Amino acid sequence: MRDTCPVAPTDETPNPAPDPDPTAAPTADQAGSTTVSPTGPTVPTSGPTAAPTGTPAPAGGPAPATAGAARMPRWLPKAMALALALYACFQLGSWAFHQLIGLLINILIAFFLALAVEPAVGRMAARGMRRGLATFLVFLGVVIVSVGFVVLLGSMLAGQIVDMVEDLPKYLDSLINWINHTFHTELSRVAVQDSLLRSDWLRQYVENSASGVLDVSATVLGGLFKLLTILLFSFYFAADGPRLRRALCSVLPPAKQAEVLRAWEIAVDKTGGYLYSRGLMALCSGVAHFVLLEFLGVPYAPALAVWVGLVSQFLPTIGTYLAGALPMLIAFTVAPWYALWVLAFVVVYQQFENYLLQPKLTARTVDIHPAVAFGSVVAGTALLGAVGALIAIPAVATLQAFLGAYVKRYAVTEDPRMHGHRRHGEMVLSRVQRALRTGRDQAPPEGGV
Repeated sequence: MRDTCPVAPTDETPNPAPDPDPTAAPTADQAGSTTVSPTGPTVPTSGPTAAPTGTPAPAGGPAPATAGAARMPRWLPKAMALALALYACFQLGSWAFHQLIGLLINILIAFFLALAVEPAVGRMAARGMRRGLATFLVFLGVVIVSVGFVVLLGSMLAGQIVDMVEDLPKYLDSLINWINHTFHTELSRVAVQDSLLRSDWLRQYVENSASGVLDVSATVLGGLFKLLTILLFSFYFAADGPRLRRALCSVLPPAKQAEVLRAWEIAVDKTGGYLYSRGLMALCSGVAHFVLLEFLGVPYAPALAVWVGLVSQFLPTIGTYLAGALPMLIAFTVAPWYALWVLAFVVVYQQFENYLLQPKLTARTVDIHPAVAFGSVVAGTALLGAVGALIAIPAVATLQAFLGAYVKRYAVTEDPRMHGHRRHGEMVLSRVQRALRTGRDQAPPEGGV
């Protein structure tokens, strides 16, 4: 008799289910059928929590279905940290830029000033003089001329102010007499002086002026410090120009070095041309105002003409008003109506210079279109104020000349429309002929209905 061994059930061997007990509760049909594994716990095969068919349940029990989805990706913390670091660097850079904007503007002015004196320094250095000594001599000459001009104008202005204060009662009497004669009033100088001295606005003006002395002093000291900073940086830029170019080119490949040197040379030429054009306009303005002041008999006409020429050209935006205010003040000491004549001449000449003289001279010396020159000045003023207006034209001219080498040019076709000529006569004749032909075609034949 053979020994019979029990065989473990497999997937191919059916496992007969026991007969259902009619008295048992129907919980298995509602919750789903289960399969009994001989090596582990019961694994549901159907229902909401059923495991996939053919996949054995883990030894520790069923794993939750949302375990993988609830885990945070490994790259997310690093990305968040990197975003926060970039934002912090941006805020730090923005704060540092706003704190150093004044210094950066001064360095920009110093760089263009160094480009302006580069031709003179280069000529002196080419003749065997040390570059530092040549730069010192050029800046010393500029400083001596500027200080001498300011001292001359200051002494002249102080003398004229003293004369005007001494003659103020005479001017006031003439003004009161004119008002009484014109408007039939009975004003007196004593009554006007008493009313002025007892007025509240004069007292407030004196108090505000006394409190603003410290502000004016701080402004003057700040301006002197900025001027010293600009001169110091421009001296180093001009004296160490070759060393600065070598340091800049040492970090660039040879092809880029040639481009940097060419851009530097173009900037020197355009800045020199811009200063040359400004000098020509200053000469024209000084000559025109000298003729007017000599005709009116205003004292110190040569010095005033030089003042108007230099200040109106090298102090953009506000230079015109400062330049015209001093001749008006001096002309007022001669005759009050002369100040109005000077004001009218300043306004008329400024319009002539803005729309006729300046665009032509700037286009010839800096080689840019007058409209581009005007637009660059407007844009520079909007960005950097008076400094932007002063350096806008040479900067745009340098950029235009540098980029011109990379723009491909083509031959222009010979067409009359290129020169602004349109064939108006031929166009009108062709339209008339076309209209006559159309009217003749639409007209009914003779004898027709």
